[in-house]
Amino acid sequence: MKLQLVSAGSGARWVRLGIQTFFRQPLALMGLFLLFMALMSVATLVPLVGLPVAMTLLPAVTLGLMAATREATNGKFPLPLILLTGFRAGPVKRRAMLVLGGLYASGFLIALGVSWLVDDGGFANLYLGGHVPDKGLLESGAFMAAMWTFVGLHLPLSLLFWHAPALVYWQDIAPLKALFFSAVACLRNFWALTVFALVWIGVMVGMVLALTSLASLLNSPTLAGTLLFPMLLLLAAMFFTSLFFTYRDSFEQAVPTVPAAATD
Repeated sequence: MKLQLVSAGSGARWVRLGIQTFFRQPLALMGLFLLFMALMSVATLVPLVGLPVAMTLLPAVTLGLMAATREATNGKFPLPLILLTGFRAGPVKRRAMLVLGGLYASGFLIALGVSWLVDDGGFANLYLGGHVPDKGLLESGAFMAAMWTFVGLHLPLSLLFWHAPALVYWQDIAPLKALFFSAVACLRNFWALTVFALVWIGVMVGMVLALTSLASLLNSPTLAGTLLFPMLLLLAAMFFTSLFFTYRDSFEQAVPTVPAAATD
């Protein structure tokens, strides 16, 4: 396993590959993304332990979406069980995925906890869907400070875990080493990931403008609001599809020729 340096323009290519691959198997990939969202939502509904459990599962289920993208690139139809890929590759990788998930959950809860201290839980409650936001809360300085505190802490956490699940699964790397290599790969390919993020932001903004323009042309003020949520889900599914390519191009022989065995 060796790190590959890519050009900044690779970020735009990753977005294009993600969109193209999504449309090779749109029903399967959209269905898997909705199943992923449902699993996370149901897990968070469990009192007290729901959020930690959901965050613990997140790295492994994200790997499942990457494995589904790999199947789609090979012309195959990914089945629902592929979401559990990280837990079906034997006890060693299962433990590694759980360790990785536990580390991510700990980091996420610490970031959310620190933000809670900044504004007495205003941002954290809103983030977790605890209450409907009011204008005064959204405009308060403490709320903004808490939001940026969380973003500032969560960004490095995301870089640590960006490639880590894939490295654990496809490269047999221990969780802590996978976090280190993930962070190094993200920093070395910083500009490619920056372009990747900016292009996705541009795609989202373009979609919102297109919906707004369509609603205006059809003289239907509610049309944009009606279509916005399903279109955002569609873009989110494409975004997760594109993650596989950020990993594949960042490491030599990133994915073994022979798929890892899926055994219980």
